[in-house]
Amino acid sequence: MATLLLTAAGTALGGPLGGALGALAGQAIDGTILGRPSGEGPRLKDLTLTTSTYGNPVPKHFGRMRVGGTVIWATDLKEVSDVAGGGKGQPKVTTYSYSASFAVALSSRPMSRLGRIWADGSLLRGAAGDLKTGGSLRFYDGCGDHEPDPLLRDAEGSRSPAYRGTAYVVFEDLQLADFGNRIPSLTFEIIADDEPMTVAQLLNTLPDGGRSDLVLRDIGGFSIEGGPLVHPLAAIHALHPIACDSGGDTLTLSAAEEQNSMPILLGQPTAGWDDEASAGDGTHRQRDPAGQGSLGAMRYYDLDRDYQPNLQRAGGRAIVSSRRSIEFSGALSAGAARSLVDMAMRRAAWQQERMLWRVAELDPAIAPGSTVMAPGVDGFWTVEEWEWSDKGIELQLVRLRPVTAVALPGDAGRAQIAADVSAGALWLRAFELPWDGIGAADIRRAYVATGSKGGSFAGAALYLSQEGRLVPAGVSGRRPNIGGTISSPLMPSSAMLFDRSAILAVTLESDDAILPPASLAALAQGANRIWIDGEIVQYSNAVRTAPRSWTLSGLLRGRGGTEQRSAHPHAPGSAFVVIDDRLTLLDADLTAGSAGVTVTAISPADRSEASVHLSDAGASLRPLPPVHPRASLSASGGLDLRWTRRARGAWAWPDEVDAPLVEQTESYRLGIGPLDQPHRNWVISALSFRFPAEELAALRIIYPSEQLWVRQIGTFAQSDPLFLFSFSQLEDT
Repeated sequence: MATLLLTAAGTALGGPLGGALGALAGQAIDGTILGRPSGEGPRLKDLTLTTSTYGNPVPKHFGRMRVGGTVIWATDLKEVSDVAGGGKGQPKVTTYSYSASFAVALSSRPMSRLGRIWADGSLLRGAAGDLKTGGSLRFYDGCGDHEPDPLLRDAEGSRSPAYRGTAYVVFEDLQLADFGNRIPSLTFEIIADDEPMTVAQLLNTLPDGGRSDLVLRDIGGFSIEGGPLVHPLAAIHALHPIACDSGGDTLTLSAAEEQNSMPILLGQPTAGWDDEASAGDGTHRQRDPAGQGSLGAMRYYDLDRDYQPNLQRAGGRAIVSSRRSIEFSGALSAGAARSLVDMAMRRAAWQQERMLWRVAELDPAIAPGSTVMAPGVDGFWTVEEWEWSDKGIELQLVRLRPVTAVALPGDAGRAQIAADVSAGALWLRAFELPWDGIGAADIRRAYVATGSKGGSFAGAALYLSQEGRLVPAGVSGRRPNIGGTISSPLMPSSAMLFDRSAILAVTLESDDAILPPASLAALAQGANRIWIDGEIVQYSNAVRTAPRSWTLSGLLRGRGGTEQRSAHPHAPGSAFVVIDDRLTLLDADLTAGSAGVTVTAISPADRSEASVHLSDAGASLRPLPPVHPRASLSASGGLDLRWTRRARGAWAWPDEVDAPLVEQTESYRLGIGPLDQPHRNWVISALSFRFPAEELAALRIIYPSEQLWVRQIGTFAQSDPLFLFSFSQLEDT
């Protein structure tokens, strides 16, 4: 407040210079009255990402931490081009993919194992050790017995180091498509020790070592990035008070508040203090109400938030400007952090009271960290340090915090945690669909639908099997398709009417897929189409009955020229796929002229694969069967036959306009008897045919019960038949 007031006053009297001077004066007043926030310990940083700076030390890690690492070796990006398309009516498209190989040093101290890996904030490697994208990973724990990595040895030859004593990982051909074709920013979860952290682990990094039995309870991990060991020990001391004793043959660190199970009674003080604060009896009492007791909060790396920085307040109090905060660059759970900062606040409050005690001789059992009692003084005290002087042995004592109840549990708060979903087994369907009228009419439309059975899905590489070898056929989309199997029989039905009472139960491959409902108007526009073993069905209503089970009702059968399939049942277990923009269109050049095509999908993450045969081969080039058969007897006793043409892709059928002729010529085959070997057949180029009376009479006698049918002859195939009648039926009429 004084800063604001004096800044305004100074500006009014002396212009900008006066305002600056007024601000400085106001800040001094505010600092005196309100105090200034201060921090204790090294500044907590955001999670450090992987870097490569020459001369920087490789840190030592303890417990469980999330670190960035240092790139110690890398190759150039590897580029792979894939040409697709270029056939009739399709442009040639060249796509490029990139991969990289590199090594990252993680710790200059051996590690137990490697945990998760994050790339640009998303999980690249899960807790189960599965990579979420293509490539391979090798981990070296930093022990002194491993050989050089094979990739480094092949690239560097005899110069390749083994990096013994350094824990590191090697990525080989890491696919970069998920990261904008660049090496992503990486962070690694490392588990250096499976046992609880101890101070002895830190002392082992010293050349002369040391001795300690202090277990760092509740501290999940800690890192030393170089420099004197006193700095990380000071940070730990703020949470776990450490008593340092260098009086023996080696350095000994122990718990400052747990040195003795029973307090030691000090001897009577020796008189002779010279300053005015002395009581004249060998003691010196002091209290600092504005010092240690003003602890307010602690920032740390939160294990419950994937090691993101978090803050816990001591006693649940809001931070005021005069309170200190601890910057602890270690990994803790929210509950442990709340408990430790709460105890640190109480400890700091009690340690405001200090006392100097001078004795003539020192009890050998007393050492830094010992719990003592002073004659005539209430409470327990801890020996912080002792020193010889010409007037005796001077003990620096601080008031010992009494045992208090455990602090309330801490809350990590809500955080955006990267989902760790392992890749599930691939499922795969491959089929042709009738031409939809878009693009050229002479190109096969073979589609692939794939996804993961209950796990994560990052796309799949597609291949066609030709002459015993796999030919690359592109990649699927990263969005999984929606598919599964029908779990109830689908009985034959007419393709002419909307069946409101029809019900179909289906089971999806994944429990996170949704089947939405649609109105009749939306169905008329092509909504909610599913492929079931060659038949295209539309549904109106969908109700989820279990995580993966749905009931579909209100069906339109035999859509898209597949009405012949609606006349046959579909058994439970038949495959179905939702027809939408997630389907992957295969290159027409690869599927052209192939009678039996096998499609294989391979997951880039775990190299799992699935293979299926292409169903309904030729469906996109097969003409549609004619409709609306009509027959009439002529005045001369002959038979006149007529039918109506349909065309592939011409689903809109406006009034007063005939369907277009999509095939190169208009041609039909009229036959009697079996489709593959008819008894009699006629090839005609019109939508009608006349049997003369004499021929009709002969056919009635020779083939009385045989079916008469007509098929359209297209450019590439013949349509399914339109059955007209049998001659016996003609006699009945």
